[in-house]
Amino acid sequence: MAEKPISFTRPSLTGDEIRYIAEALQSGQLAGNGTFGQRCAALLRELTGANLALVTGSGTHALEMAFLVLGLEPGDEVIMPSFTFASTANAVALRGGVPVFVDIREDTLNLDEEKIEAAITPRTRALLPVHYAGVACAMDRMQAIAERHRLDIVEDAAHAIGATWQGRPLGGLGRMGAFSFHQTKNLSAGEAGALLINDPALIDRAEIVWEKGTTRLRFGRGEIGRYEWTELGSSYLASELVAAMLLAQIEAMASITARRQNVWQRYHASFEPLEQAGRLRRPVVPADCGHNAHIYYLLAEDAADRDRIIRFLGERGIRAVFHYVPLHESKAGRRYGRAPAPLPVTERQAARLLRLPIYPDLDIEDTDRIVAAVAAALD
Repeated sequence: MAEKPISFTRPSLTGDEIRYIAEALQSGQLAGNGTFGQRCAALLRELTGANLALVTGSGTHALEMAFLVLGLEPGDEVIMPSFTFASTANAVALRGGVPVFVDIREDTLNLDEEKIEAAITPRTRALLPVHYAGVACAMDRMQAIAERHRLDIVEDAAHAIGATWQGRPLGGLGRMGAFSFHQTKNLSAGEAGALLINDPALIDRAEIVWEKGTTRLRFGRGEIGRYEWTELGSSYLASELVAAMLLAQIEAMASITARRQNVWQRYHASFEPLEQAGRLRRPVVPADCGHNAHIYYLLAEDAADRDRIIRFLGERGIRAVFHYVPLHESKAGRRYGRAPAPLPVTERQAARLLRLPIYPDLDIEDTDRIVAAVAAALD
């Protein structure tokens, strides 16, 4: 008899989602920034220390908003890793900006802070670090570079809700930060996100961009007698139905994260002998990073070895996947961005990486079965 399939990801529902969605339906207010949206925003501010949290339809929307708020202009350059999702670069390219791809570190797979300054030109406007797998970039070095060259920092914290750097919440360290609450993320509302505004000077403009380029929020608060279109913006608000589901997830964040970390730690301990034998490499988490167990990945010997492990697991009903095709190697990356120097670490690590199933409901038996299957694949 075939063993039960193990999916790659599964949302962790708390039981309050349906109740909150029913309350939203009964309230008669379904458009964005109602009771549930405001409650989500308040919790996100509390979690991150942000001056303002704007709940959006996706993490992609949050990043797009960030560069509208900054007023990115055609030709402006933004330094980012190539090892990231397309949304990171799209947010820049949609404004006519140029994504500038810089290599990643061998250990964390995050943007290599040692390579940033060589990529800075007179057109550089911002740094866009991505906290891969919920492990923080070296924010002290990046903040120092940004200050020295008068650059903005926008954190792509799509993976990083609940994670920290030196005890400080990720998403709350740059001028702005973006979260994703996609189905694959630790907290999920299907499709949702949030933009965190950490610089008070950006609050007014961010509210206008969020509300379709209008002063509608100020009008709603009674600060002005009418509202009008004053800036470029779009419909970035998440509906109350989405916010209702998201609220249940945010309220349960501590429990969800702890359960994910239990799975992550079991993997990590189980794969140590294989790493010591030189058969694979486990994730690296620096001491100053408090990770959130968003991803558990392994680095195989090479691409052929990685692909063979994925096939082997798939034949046994275990869904494992690779991750990003580096953006500088993609058709759109070559068209809209540039890499001022070779990216050997990005290319090597992207070819070797495989992601294993990780979600709070993954039980010990399934985790042990996955570990055993990887070990068998390497025999």
